[in-house]
Amino acid sequence: MSARPDWLNRYLAGEREQVWHELRQLGDRVRAPGLAEEAQAVCDEMAHRARRNIEMIVGRLGEQGYRFHENNDDQTPVEPYAPPGPGAETYLQWLEERLGPLPMALSSWVRIVGDVWLVGTHPRWQSSADADPLVFEVEGTRKPAGGIREHVMEKVEDRRADGRRGPFLLPVAPDHFHKANVSGGGPYGIVLPDGCADAHFVGEVGMPLVGYLTWVFQTGGFPRPTGDDAQWDVLYRLGQGLEPL
Repeated sequence: MSARPDWLNRYLAGEREQVWHELRQLGDRVRAPGLAEEAQAVCDEMAHRARRNIEMIVGRLGEQGYRFHENNDDQTPVEPYAPPGPGAETYLQWLEERLGPLPMALSSWVRIVGDVWLVGTHPRWQSSADADPLVFEVEGTRKPAGGIREHVMEKVEDRRADGRRGPFLLPVAPDHFHKANVSGGGPYGIVLPDGCADAHFVGEVGMPLVGYLTWVFQTGGFPRPTGDDAQWDVLYRLGQGLEPL
């Protein structure tokens, strides 16, 4: 590999899988001079694509009469998407100061995408909340008062006060049971610290974050089969024209 690989142009040209493979193989060496800027550019482009995909899915769901709501008995209506707020960069810096390096892909997501919550009910597909709809919330802009950020900050400060070391799971979503308002397991999250380009996403299984997002967008934002015949027609319509990551 050359000192300055042409990752971004190759990614734009369609060599996405090979580029991500090379970035992951480097591990935290991707932060070396001559590599870091190019790797971050790829992660930023990934995030721009993810944002456009989310905006398209949210728009299509709205046109189809989808009700975005909380995962509670009252099905409280919610706004499904919140772009990055003015405190995004500051929050990333705070996390890095206390936990160590953050994956480039996570940084790109927080700075460019924001928070998304696709839990809800489709008029033609009543079991849509059972399909593990995409939720990814880090900054907490969707519910700023007493929300995600305050919870994470409290956990991180308690960890520091106790002198605990080792990996920290940054929560980004409830598990698929809780999304459907059923008691389940722990939250989905990102393992920190991590100086790599891609992040390690922990859901039902562990996988690269970009791999998880690719799978989710390939299924229109709802990756888990529900056994409802209407699911496949709905997802086909949602997934048309989404950009590959």
